[in-house]
Amino acid sequence: MGQHTPTIDNRKAYHEFFVLEKIECGIELRGTEVKSLRAGKANLKDAWCSIDREVYVKGMHISPYEQGNRFNTDPLRPRRLLLHKTQIRRLALEIKRQGLTLIPLKLYFTKGKAKLEIGLCKGKKLHDKRAVAAEKDSQRTIDRSIKAARD
Repeated sequence: MGQHTPTIDNRKAYHEFFVLEKIECGIELRGTEVKSLRAGKANLKDAWCSIDREVYVKGMHISPYEQGNRFNTDPLRPRRLLLHKTQIRRLALEIKRQGLTLIPLKLYFTKGKAKLEIGLCKGKKLHDKRAVAAEKDSQRTIDRSIKAARD
């Protein structure tokens, strides 16, 4: 029936941070940015959020739309996120108190509207990353041996 729009994930965020809480919010887009997103032409890898009375996502790259000519905007411009004042205050307080970061995790469409899932995150130390990698590796070994035993 409808055209499937891709979900743009930030896999690097899960490697670099512990995600403590996820929040879905709207994102303010201009002109041809929506068409580029529907085509899956965005990158969240180096993106982060800043709070200054309003929440902005920075470092998110939305490629210019090919048929967009002069209406295309700067691919790296800061984009405003649509959150309630109470949510913004609570996030700002938690970031200040606990030294956390807001990181964009996923970009997708719901009911025709572009949504950004942001995470309240805590940075991982090197030993944390190693522990997660070791856990995944051991889980892979267990899964292989179970599969081999079944065959």
